[in-house]
Amino acid sequence: MTMMQATSPAAFTIPAARLESDAGQWRGPIALIDLARESADIPGISLPSCPVIGIGAPDHPLAARLDAVVDERFDPDAVVRAAARQPLAAATAAQVLRLLPALPLEQGLTVESLAYAMLQGSEAHRAWIAARPRDERVPPTGRVMLAREEDDLVVVLNRPEAGNAIDRAMRDGLHEAFALANADPTIARVLLRAQGKAFSLGAELAEFGTTTDPATAHRIRCHTLPAREALRCADRLEVHVDGACVGAGLELAAFARRVTATARAWFQLPELAMGILPGAGGCVSLTRRIGRQRTLLMILSGRRIGARQALDWGLVDALVDEAP
Repeated sequence: MTMMQATSPAAFTIPAARLESDAGQWRGPIALIDLARESADIPGISLPSCPVIGIGAPDHPLAARLDAVVDERFDPDAVVRAAARQPLAAATAAQVLRLLPALPLEQGLTVESLAYAMLQGSEAHRAWIAARPRDERVPPTGRVMLAREEDDLVVVLNRPEAGNAIDRAMRDGLHEAFALANADPTIARVLLRAQGKAFSLGAELAEFGTTTDPATAHRIRCHTLPAREALRCADRLEVHVDGACVGAGLELAAFARRVTATARAWFQLPELAMGILPGAGGCVSLTRRIGRQRTLLMILSGRRIGARQALDWGLVDALVDEAP
């Protein structure tokens, strides 16, 4: 079998009835269900450990039981290739997203962090770190600027020369900003903005791998993850996105009660290619906004979502020319 055949959708397409009888025996990195060939729902299906993706109409009676459904906007070949390259991360992401709807949001963040920590220790993630080109330049330290404007707390990501990639200093600054909002009931709104042409390119890649013990990394996230404080003030949080909104930046923005974006904004979750899953709260925040199936599609595909599609999905609430 050639490499192309080994990662083609046909190689991983199975009848849905197999999910009733021997789902636990399926060892592929992904399982595909051709919904055009399935006539009805199967209430007794059990999903294997890997992602189970439907191909076809999202309104098929069986579709809601699967991990995701690939429609015409997504390339099933690309999804299969991504899962085949990173099978552990793909399977872990699917399993985490299956659990989240039944959990309180705080517990969901803990489950996400535990899964992220496990993948941090994986051979796949270590290989990605080892292969990543090293930039000898020291990235400038980021800042989070705060201003009180009447009853609003304005929080601004200020590292434009690095695309507002969130480094340790910015992570701590965001955590403190949201904690301040939670401690001060006179703050009616928390407005999150960014300087420069990008809202955020995600977490600072140069800092990946600096904490080598996964258990310690999980403990740090339990105490300093901005998402934990953002969740507590989410009903007052409003975010405006211009340009790139990637990884940790998107994960944090999705907690907001209202997200506005310019027409040139775009959104992406690139973590799977690194051998990990979204670990800044995104499994929780995006599932709450767009559902677990679309969240998994973003994770598996790694593709960019434009502003119009983000609006159609409910990832953003309105398109505007500038920050409200």
